[in-house]
Amino acid sequence: MTDNAGVADAVAALRAIGYYLERDRQPTHRVKAYRRAADTIAALPAAEVRARRRAGTLTELAGIGPKTEAVIIEAMDGETPAYLVKLEGDAGELTGAGQGLRAELKADLHLHSEWSDGGSPIEEMARTAHRLGHSYIALTDHSPRLTVANGLSRERRLQQLEVVAELNKKLQDELDGFTILNGIEVDINEDGSLDCDSEILARLDVVVASVHSKLRMAAEPMTERMVRAIANPHVDVLGHCTGRLITGGRGTRPESEFDAEVVFEACRQFGTAVEINSRPERLDPPKRLLSMAVEMDCVFSIDTDAHAPGQLDWQVYGCERAEDCGVTPDRVINTWDQQQLAEWTAS
Repeated sequence: MTDNAGVADAVAALRAIGYYLERDRQPTHRVKAYRRAADTIAALPAAEVRARRRAGTLTELAGIGPKTEAVIIEAMDGETPAYLVKLEGDAGELTGAGQGLRAELKADLHLHSEWSDGGSPIEEMARTAHRLGHSYIALTDHSPRLTVANGLSRERRLQQLEVVAELNKKLQDELDGFTILNGIEVDINEDGSLDCDSEILARLDVVVASVHSKLRMAAEPMTERMVRAIANPHVDVLGHCTGRLITGGRGTRPESEFDAEVVFEACRQFGTAVEINSRPERLDPPKRLLSMAVEMDCVFSIDTDAHAPGQLDWQVYGCERAEDCGVTPDRVINTWDQQQLAEWTAS
């Protein structure tokens, strides 16, 4: 092992610890500590990291504390850090159910990068998804109106298209044809229009449309709002339809009120998939509504809505609920290969 490889191993170990902490829903500050340490040493020349390791001055760097220093030193010495060994040993299956449907999934069609409110680069999200068995993903960073989530302006969206094109050239060679699809999670405005111009939407591979504002709107206008968005020919997936929060750091939030039968009939009629959102604080739609959508012959997309690499493993939570409600693999659009999905979104 070269000295440079030792530094690279330290970066990889710190990021792996971050992954397991994210997967286990540990506090954000703990995750950030390891990811920040990884970014710190990755940005330095390997020779400087080695010199600081010899001099015992790693903790003088911003973002490096005693615990992250220990991980760096163990990895640079050619060992698997003890903390990483512990986390790997503790990381069992997240749930015993849903594994059959999860094995059928070829993609995750709703996830975020550091371009909006995610915490990691596009490439790291893509490599993690590939390691978890996917053959493609849709990158769906937020639209501009959601400023709290650093939504992408038109100019940044166009820039991201170029970045993804370059990344795909790299990753398709390195990861057996793995592909990043260009997508968006577009806000559904209060009148049902979309928070993105049609020219941009037409250039994207996957459009997830979600309500993020005025969630307590009365049922009748909320139904009209959602149906208008579902009927838009650019929309492929209706994201987290009730907007509920059932646990987590943001507290709880009740479901939005709307006529679910009308909304799901619109999804069926206009060929828009109902998202089964796998985030533990969402688990949206509730099972009673998911069962209704199954009975109404909707199709589905089981997604993580991941904002960090470790959260990409949460997809099994959605699979568990889908199996409980009778969703079969043929009705889940991300069990399809990329070509079949492309033909469906185009139609």
